[in-house]
Amino acid sequence: MLLVILPYIQIAISVLLIVAILLQKQGTGIGSAFGGGDGGSYASRRGFEKILFCATIILAILFLASAFINLLLK
Repeated sequence: MLLVILPYIQIAISVLLIVAILLQKQGTGIGSAFGGGDGGSYASRRGFEKILFCATIILAILFLASAFINLLLK
């Protein structure tokens, strides 16, 4: 039964993970990759950004756990 449902769970988690990663705010863009930045300022995550960051970590852990479960069941 779990072998039938697990691929759909993995697809749902992966789509949510992709959305969570894409929704995260990009700081200075590609300019920081070539040395141009805003002087190394640091801003802590607050509100929705913190929730989204934590949700991304939780989704990544759930995806890895489902992948390991899938590996063990086959």
